[in-house]
Amino acid sequence: MKPLSLAFLFALGAVLTANAAQPDRRPYPVPISKAQPAGSGLQSGLDLRSEVLRAMCKQPPPRPQIPAALLARATAPDVGPFPYSIKAIPGVVDADVKWKLIWVQTGNNTDGMVGLPDGSVLIAQNDNSEVVRLTPEGHATVAYKDTNTGGSLALNKKGELFIAERSLIPSIWQLAPERKLIANSYKGEALECQGSGVMDSAAALHNGGVYFAWTGYYYASPDGKVTKVFDQPVNGATLSPDETRLYMGSGGNLYVGDVGADGMLSNTRMLAQIPGGGNDGATVDSQGRIYITGDAGVRVFEPDGKYLGTIPAPRRLVDVVFGGPGKKTLFAIGPHQVNPGAPDSQVIDEVYILPMLAQGYLERGK
Repeated sequence: MKPLSLAFLFALGAVLTANAAQPDRRPYPVPISKAQPAGSGLQSGLDLRSEVLRAMCKQPPPRPQIPAALLARATAPDVGPFPYSIKAIPGVVDADVKWKLIWVQTGNNTDGMVGLPDGSVLIAQNDNSEVVRLTPEGHATVAYKDTNTGGSLALNKKGELFIAERSLIPSIWQLAPERKLIANSYKGEALECQGSGVMDSAAALHNGGVYFAWTGYYYASPDGKVTKVFDQPVNGATLSPDETRLYMGSGGNLYVGDVGADGMLSNTRMLAQIPGGGNDGATVDSQGRIYITGDAGVRVFEPDGKYLGTIPAPRRLVDVVFGGPGKKTLFAIGPHQVNPGAPDSQVIDEVYILPMLAQGYLERGK
């Protein structure tokens, strides 16, 4: 499937420009003041102009609703850091090791990490539309700019770096070795026509294809054709080291699908229930073990779905990746909200590291 045509984009641009200044007179589940330009850090579903775009769909989807769980979390009292004690998981982590806080950032500016060969990690910054390189010592530098509200990164075995951009007309772009659009449509229309979602959970095959989450889970082939490969919402996905399996967190369960040569999934099935429920970012180690984050910390599974244990953390975690020397350090993101529901409410992102016995998979970013 080719990207949206220039004619469509010009027509849409004219309509959006004409409507951008119009006040919204219908109640939203969360306060939104006005439409903002693409790349401002405003995700598509929270941009007033998305209603104009959805009205242009062949079959306009229902008006998006903010999930009750998300609203509850947005107004919940700030909690943490939590007390924790790490128990040994043989071959994975020693007992009584401690997480170390190395970096703090404000806003929705820490997500979608990938590990680099030098031990540093790349972090997508939704609000800043930048990508930051962070070392294990906590030194941060800007690696890429102008990502149009980029929120999830994927780095394949060939060193090709991709980002899922979350602004109006969500899209998959390649950032390196060259910057180019991979896909921004599904069945000839913008992803907004499939319903409300957030571009997330990117995973990249060695062939240049990229998986990503929206209303379900999709695959963008190297030539830009987008296919839906899993019907359930996904938050946290990672490929097995040999790329024959794709692991997906959904609704407190861990699913797996067999990856075909064309990137399509077959024999998709539930592999395990996630203890404590919830799921977010995911990664694998060199032995194929699966790590998936959530409120309880990092849950660890064997490739066959056997649950090995949980690595608790001082914060609720939203992403995890291996980095550091020899990829034997676990990086994790723990956001929390200050004064939730108040005018001065602010999200604080914290990045922690933990020494591991396990080694991350060396040939891919995650």
